[in-house]
Amino acid sequence: MIVDDHEVVRRGIAEVIDRADGMTVVAEAGTVAEGVRRATLVRPQVMLVDLQLPDGTGIDILTAVRTALPDTRAIVLTSFDDDDALAAALEAGAAAYVLKTVRGAEIADVVRSVAAGRTLLDERTVTRRRAGHDDPTSDLTPSERKVLDLIGEGMSNREIAERLGVAEKTVKNHITSLLSKMGLQRRTQAAAWVAGHKRSSWRPEHD
Repeated sequence: MIVDDHEVVRRGIAEVIDRADGMTVVAEAGTVAEGVRRATLVRPQVMLVDLQLPDGTGIDILTAVRTALPDTRAIVLTSFDDDDALAAALEAGAAAYVLKTVRGAEIADVVRSVAAGRTLLDERTVTRRRAGHDDPTSDLTPSERKVLDLIGEGMSNREIAERLGVAEKTVKNHITSLLSKMGLQRRTQAAAWVAGHKRSSWRPEHD
């Protein structure tokens, strides 16, 4: 079962899962309330839940269904590379924590592993991340930080070069360097990191 408030994301994941051998999407939902209601009805083997939903968080769903569906295993799928969110997912009983920069084939592999009883998220993962990932941008030069911010704004290399008044090749060199320093492989991961950290928290704000 897939819970995500973006229909395009849900459909994309559903296509990947339905194409994979031995797996079928039994339900979809776009809110916490709908997710809890449908999960109780269909009793999925695995739930893939987005962290940020219009009426709460994916953690709220996991907490709500844990008692009613003790055999249902959960995967948190999010754009927030956030240690507090990771710890909350662990506490709520999630078996895996996957960033939305993941490739489709990897999502299918994670679902299959979790369905088979494996847990890809444990206390050591959280502790190790907190020890080694205080701020992945701490080693960036001022120029690399500017390039990272502009990647987060969705600019192309050419647009970044024009904005900063440098050659496009210089921008490419900065990107190669900042990805290496942040421990990332792709430009899209850098953009996702910026998006996740521009919003102050993965938890929705309520008055």
